[in-house]
Amino acid sequence: MKIASLVMVLLLTGLSVSSTMAHAVPVTSSTSSEQTVPEHVILFVLEGMDRQALEAGPMPVLDRLVKTGSVTWSATAVTPPLRLPAMASLLTGLPVEKHGITWDTFEFSRGYPRPPTVFDYLDLSGGRDSAIFFMDESLYQLAKPEPYTDYQLCGHLRPECSPERLVSYIRQYVHKASSGHGYGHAILSLPHFLIVHLPDGERAAAVQGWGSKNYRTALRSVDHAIGAVLDIYREYGLLKRTTVFVTSLSGAGTAQGHSTAASSLVPWIASGVGIKAGHMIHQPVSIVDTGATVLRAFRLETHTEWDSRAVEEIFRDTSSISAIPTKGR
Repeated sequence: MKIASLVMVLLLTGLSVSSTMAHAVPVTSSTSSEQTVPEHVILFVLEGMDRQALEAGPMPVLDRLVKTGSVTWSATAVTPPLRLPAMASLLTGLPVEKHGITWDTFEFSRGYPRPPTVFDYLDLSGGRDSAIFFMDESLYQLAKPEPYTDYQLCGHLRPECSPERLVSYIRQYVHKASSGHGYGHAILSLPHFLIVHLPDGERAAAVQGWGSKNYRTALRSVDHAIGAVLDIYREYGLLKRTTVFVTSLSGAGTAQGHSTAASSLVPWIASGVGIKAGHMIHQPVSIVDTGATVLRAFRLETHTEWDSRAVEEIFRDTSSISAIPTKGR
């Protein structure tokens, strides 16, 4: 039923489907004794970040992920650099002109985006679940209810909302999900894919300026939150079985409603299981490529034609992946 529903969505949205089938399928993993396929993936989505932010913060946790993983500092963000359209591009694997979300506030009358998301493809690959923690009310537009996704939102309109509060929600969620009962959540066990949205850098800069003390404080708070989430996974014995991605919806210096050449470049970092350490990425990367790369980390491929392409060179295991398209832009 799920596959039939997604095929219908693909046809309605004009996305073509391969004759083999519109679903993600497992790819044979390496026979090496060293683990190259994660059981879990965490994606941290930041805002208002570039290479200099690491020094401005400072951000020791992010710095460690860079040193132990693969990185590019010149991944391209989407245009316009607005939170809701950019997040929609990251999740659907489509540029703004294709997914059609050009506004930046939650509008109930517009409904949810029609294109399938990375969450749909992960579910179809064999029931991989996702948990998403957003920090802005506009992202309600993307919180489409599905049995394989759990959303929790802590918007900036609530004064108690902060990276620390979001981390506390994640800790509670992991504790309940690890029980196998769910306690009211859609997902009854630990999710395979966790998204953590941390926009405080851009928010602080928008009010106080990019060189302000508040911006630097916000960067440290974001870095601490990343470390706290990783600590939760470490406490539950999950970190050694996890791949971590970090990117940003916008670069430092982004002005609301437009971008410059500098502000459209953002970091894109991968670290953990299956990822090359100390590797500088050479191929062009866009935040749109994040979804396909998450699938590739799980050794899955999709036959659906979307604009997201796996950042292939970051992976240590390159066997049995000839069917997965490499980046050609």
